[in-house]
Parts: sequence; structure tokens; C-alpha cells
Amino acid sequence: MANCFAPQLTFPSFSPRHFSPRMSHQSPKPSTSTTTSIFTSATKLLWGPSLPPGLLISTARTAWTTVWQLMMTQLAPSDSSGSYTRPTSKFRLDPTQFTSAASSELHLYVGLPCPWAHRTLIVRALKGLNDAVPVSIASPGQDGSWEFKDNNIPIKDKDKLIPSLDKANRCRNLKEVYKSRSGGYDGRCTVPMLWDLRKKDVVCNESYDIIEFFNSGLNKLARNDNLDLSPPELKEMIQGWNQIVYPKVNNGVYRCGFAQSQEAYDGAVNELFSTLDEIEDHLGSNRYLCGERLTLADVCLFTTLIRFDSVYNILFKCTKKKLVEYPNLYGYLREIYQIPGVAATCDISAIMDGYYKTLFPLNASGIQPAISSSGDQDSLWRPHNRDLVGKAIEAQLSV
Repeated sequence: MANCFAPQLTFPSFSPRHFSPRMSHQSPKPSTSTTTSIFTSATKLLWGPSLPPGLLISTARTAWTTVWQLMMTQLAPSDSSGSYTRPTSKFRLDPTQFTSAASSELHLYVGLPCPWAHRTLIVRALKGLNDAVPVSIASPGQDGSWEFKDNNIPIKDKDKLIPSLDKANRCRNLKEVYKSRSGGYDGRCTVPMLWDLRKKDVVCNESYDIIEFFNSGLNKLARNDNLDLSPPELKEMIQGWNQIVYPKVNNGVYRCGFAQSQEAYDGAVNELFSTLDEIEDHLGSNRYLCGERLTLADVCLFTTLIRFDSVYNILFKCTKKKLVEYPNLYGYLREIYQIPGVAATCDISAIMDGYYKTLFPLNASGIQPAISSSGDQDSLWRPHNRDLVGKAIEAQLSV
């Protein structure tokens, strides 16, 4: 009959044997009673006479679960089913405000581990806005806040994306920046955040609003003003992809990692990988999400993909597949990474630090796993051959 069992700790026993100390070079082995006595004494020393190991483990499990739930409530609010619900952004920017915002003296606040902030850095680089929109890079603090640090950046590296002091307001952390706005602020202090230096106020802290603004609202300041990542003829298709990618992939990995029930996790992980399967199929005949042209939809997908194997697959339990097991998606990732300006916005080391050392409820030890070859930045420079995708399909159709 099949049965279930709980494994128990076992300790080696020693059988008494006769020996002559003078005839043997081995130390005498202790008797069973002696070994038991030593173990009992050690147990009492470690756990006390009134708290056996089983009770200690049970008590610790209950205490840790309670503390974990309290921390997760703060880190990742959830609904009644245990599914993560992302809070909405407080400061929004719509196209009708682009003209007035463009006349402001702007400053961008980001954190390198954050995929939402990463979007803004990529579009800023592609549009050639690095000089027009200076950036301050915060580091995740032990309490989950964003802090500014003096890393004594050499002059030769001043244009590199390295965590630094607050260049705009000289604040110690992002919370101080938010609180310094006219009228103050006591809400969530998130990145990315676009700041108006003249008005001393937050312009926007919604990532998609910011990348739309960078794409079309600052062309007078952009070096690559002819680049349009959201052309009118593709807007509907871009929006369609955003409605798939954001909830199921961008936020989907967080719904896996921050799930507070098995049911919530199962639903999120199944939806995530079924969506990745669909995108993999789509990219088999399309170079980018919207055809032959890079768009904002691709930027949004990219910032999740580059974190997938090194972070989400492990820490967030997105374990059905690694990204490297999707040949089209992995080639697509490499192609976008190799677009001039994009690689400079990617820092796998900072990403790993930001997740594994900061998300205490998910990784209490702070230990970082070794990076697989698929997550290493050197591997992202391998040939991608994505330029052949559209041509191969055309050749098949012409036969």
C-alpha cells in the first residue's frame, strides 16, 4: 500500500565492540548510550529542556509566515485571492500636456534595477536626449527606498549610467525629492520620475507616459528627432500589444513572484508562459512585435526579457522555461540589445543586486545565484540573424 511519510533526522549508531587500546591505533568508539547522552545534552543546550526540535520548527514556521505576510502586504499589495495588484501611478502626463512640459527644465530620476525606469533610459538614449534630460540614478536601500550615493565617479565615466548623488536637488533619497515638491507628498516614491527643476514639482512618474513624451514631445531637443517609435499608422497595433504584454508579461512576472497563494501563482505563471509561447510564434515571422519596425511596444517587452533568466526565472519562480529556450525571443532580445545606445542602459550586476539583495521577503539570505550563460551580457553580443526573418518569409511566399 502506498503511503506518505515525513523524513526524519537520523544519526549514526555505534555498536559496542571489544578492543585492546594497546593493539589498535584507532580511538575507541563511543557506545550507543554515550552517543545518545551527548546528543541529548547538545539538544538541551540548543533548544532547552522544554522546547523539542519539532516544536521549535513549527513555532519558527508560524512566526516567519506571519512576518512574511506582513512584509508582503507592504511590498506587494494583493487582492482577496492573493494575486498581486500593482498600485497606480500618482502623477500622469497626457499628450495635451506635452507642449508645456517640453518648455520645462527637466530632470529624470531612475534606478538601474527597475524595468519600468529602464524603459525611459532606452528611449532617452535612442532619441538622443541624454544632454537635454539629465539623469540622477538612485540605488535601492535596505529598507526598500531609493537612495543617492557618492560613488566618486571619475571624470572619464561621467556620462556612464552609474548610481550617484542627486544632481538636481541634492537630496539624500528619493523620498526627500518627492516631499520637496510644492504641496509636499506622502505617497509611494517610485522611479522613474520626471522632475520640473523650475517649478520644483513632479511632472510624471508613470513610465509609459514618460516614454511617449520622450518619443514625440521633445523632438526640438532630440538629436534623433526623425526616429518615431510610435508612428500614427502603428499606434493601434502598439496599443494592442501593450494590452497583452503589460498585464501578462511585464506585470506577469511580478504576479508570479509576489503571489501570496498557490492559486494566484498558478494562474499568473500559466498566463505568463502561454503569452511567451504566443510571442515566440509571432516573432518567427515578424522581426519586431509590429512588423519590421522597432516601436515602444518592443522597448517595453525588452526590459522584462533582459531580466528574465537572471532574476525572474529564479527569484520570481517563472520556472517553466528559460528565455534561452525560446530561440526567436532570445534572438529578438539580442538584436535590441545590440542597437546602438541600448547596451549602455543595461547593467546586469546592478539588476542582480537590486533584486536579490533588496527583496528580503523573497530572498532572506541575500545570496545571489551564479548568472547562467544566457543571462550574461557577453552572450547578448552573439549574432542574432533577426534581419533574415522577414526576408525568409518573403522568400517562402514568392515560391
